[in-house]
Amino acid sequence: MSEPLIIAIPSKGRLKEQVEAWLSDCGLELALNGGARGYLAELKGLSGAQVRLLSAAGIADALGSGDAHLGVTGEDLLQERSDIESRVLLLRALGFGRADMVVAVPKSWLDVETMADLEEVAHDFLARTGRRMRVSTKYLSQTRAFFARHGVVDYRISESGGATEGAPAAGAAELIVDITTTGATLAANGLKILADGLILRSQAQLGASLRASWNSEQLAVAEQLLRAVEARACALANSTLIWPAAGGAREREVVEALKSAGASLRPHGLMIATGRAAQAAAMLTAAGLGPVTVSQPDFIFEVACPSFAALKQQVL
Repeated sequence: MSEPLIIAIPSKGRLKEQVEAWLSDCGLELALNGGARGYLAELKGLSGAQVRLLSAAGIADALGSGDAHLGVTGEDLLQERSDIESRVLLLRALGFGRADMVVAVPKSWLDVETMADLEEVAHDFLARTGRRMRVSTKYLSQTRAFFARHGVVDYRISESGGATEGAPAAGAAELIVDITTTGATLAANGLKILADGLILRSQAQLGASLRASWNSEQLAVAEQLLRAVEARACALANSTLIWPAAGGAREREVVEALKSAGASLRPHGLMIATGRAAQAAAMLTAAGLGPVTVSQPDFIFEVACPSFAALKQQVL
């Protein structure tokens, strides 16, 4: 029996709930093995795949090492791994699990609003105390790269093992680099985000391991999954317009105008971006065509599957 396609998803928390809801929306129901506390699962409708429930950081590690073929985790965790481009292919941003990675300093630092201000303060701090400013963070690689781009060199990283935002108040660091969704926790701890201190706008990503061993059977299962994911995403972004065809010159003129604006022909009608559906319907009715029925399909399976094509090119 061939080895299964290994898919890693979060084992707990809000991200786990969001991933399960996303899979279900794509027609793939998660069935846990061993009850609610199990760490293995399967996806109904996708034979040949084994789901492993890991921590978000563990998923990033598994993709980087090749222990999982596919996985969903935060982009912040994936980007923190060194040499990410040669290890993981980002297939699709999923639109949930959003968080910003930022540089935050105490609100009491009234004259520090930008990274340039921070560079000056860091230099003065070293001259005055003989010590480098401490930056508390879990994101060592991205902090170093971002600070280097802004010319900040007089600092040292204090690796965070807990609640990073509390480090300055506890005297464990002078400033922090951390992720935030609303900034409320930072504000509650007396911190402010620098005006140009955004390092990364992170969200959940579906990634594929370039270090895993791939065979034709595993690729076939991955293609089935990716086609379902792309078909659902395409359906959510588009609507179909249907009307009683008149066949006259005016109808052809309106249809060609809509096609030039991005619509595509479908049986007995058009498909168009949902945000433009009302405008397109108005153009049709103004030409005396109608009634126009606008509906959103559940799935749109195209012949091409760009995410699978990119994966296949990388692993074969």
